[in-house]
Amino acid sequence: MPVKAVCVLKGDVSGTVFFDQQNEKSPVVISGQVQGLSKGKHGFHVHEFGDNTNGCTSAGAHFNPTKVDHGAPESSVRHVGDLGNIVAGSDGGVTKVCIQDSMISLAGANSIIGRTLVVHADPDDLGVGGHELSKTTGNAGARIACGVIGLAKI
Repeated sequence: MPVKAVCVLKGDVSGTVFFDQQNEKSPVVISGQVQGLSKGKHGFHVHEFGDNTNGCTSAGAHFNPTKVDHGAPESSVRHVGDLGNIVAGSDGGVTKVCIQDSMISLAGANSIIGRTLVVHADPDDLGVGGHELSKTTGNAGARIACGVIGLAKI
């Protein structure tokens, strides 16, 4: 039974991101767009709490139920919420999001429903940048937009 979710991003930039999963064993397809990003890569992560009462700060750390180091989406060791980067063009307009991920889920132990999606100001170094924050946040910088991921009408 397919499950769909949606996240409306608000902050210094804005956007809408959709999540679609055909069944619990299939990957989650992430699609949508973000408006207003500066040119280049921007960290894109699911954070542990669906709490935006203090802006994006109250969303907590990356969603990491297995308590491992930060990594790239294709890494065998990574946070569940590590979705890598989205890449904005030079026009400052619309950045398309098109990701497929097999670690997050819309049901079960790795469900991201009720958690927060965050767009960061800087590139995610995917855990290999050598910075003191590489293994926890990818040194992706400030949280410039966020929104709670909720169930969507099918």
